[in-house]
Amino acid sequence: MTALERSWFEEAQQSMHGWDFSHLAGRWQTADLPWDYAALVREHLSADDRWLDIDTGGGELMGRFNHQPALTAVTAVTEGWQPNIELLKQTVVKKGITLYPDAAEQLTAVPNSTFDIVTNSHGAMPVKRIAEVLKPGGRFATQQVGATNNYALSRFFDEHYEPAYPDNQLLTVMAQMQAAGFEILRAEQAYAALSFTDIGAIVYYATVIPWEFPNFDVARMLPKLHQLQSLLTINGRVTTFEDRFMIIARKLARCD
Repeated sequence: MTALERSWFEEAQQSMHGWDFSHLAGRWQTADLPWDYAALVREHLSADDRWLDIDTGGGELMGRFNHQPALTAVTAVTEGWQPNIELLKQTVVKKGITLYPDAAEQLTAVPNSTFDIVTNSHGAMPVKRIAEVLKPGGRFATQQVGATNNYALSRFFDEHYEPAYPDNQLLTVMAQMQAAGFEILRAEQAYAALSFTDIGAIVYYATVIPWEFPNFDVARMLPKLHQLQSLLTINGRVTTFEDRFMIIARKLARCD
């Protein structure tokens, strides 16, 4: 086994805490989206809002929303992955934020008609339940990973790959939201180039996102990884495309 191959096996053994890709710093680059999700949330998040952040990961994004410690009593988060739940218990819960463990990703324990705003960055989208937990007139802000995210790279590794969430598309979700009693205020979709500058970074990425790279195994993928290494040597990078969409919506006063 070569030193390069050993490094790929080592990348596959790395773990991730929360939703933190700092391990890839300097090894990947993503083109800017035509919107700034954090700025959109700040625009709609008022000082006295009761706020729910869905699938918060390790709570990493909350600081970018100018969250004030004094408002923790009216702030709540959901998270379904047990390692992140344990992390949140040691971080945001100790600040007074309410945590709703949500392995089924259906907001089952979240009380109805409670929140002025719900945010959701790349989380599950139980649209009807989101409408139910919002107060009438409440706002919903989400940025989502679309169904075709990294499709070419996923198909490169597995010619039979099909998206894990094929219905997570802008038009489909907008229709679901309208049916659930939302008024769509803004909606956009975009594709952003994602470039990796070393193949180990791709190994790490594929390992921690198994729904896009199911059954990824370094030993089995060695021929493919060497192909990518050859392409990287020529081009200096391997590029795929992120599928993203965002929606800002308001729950209508009457929501059946």
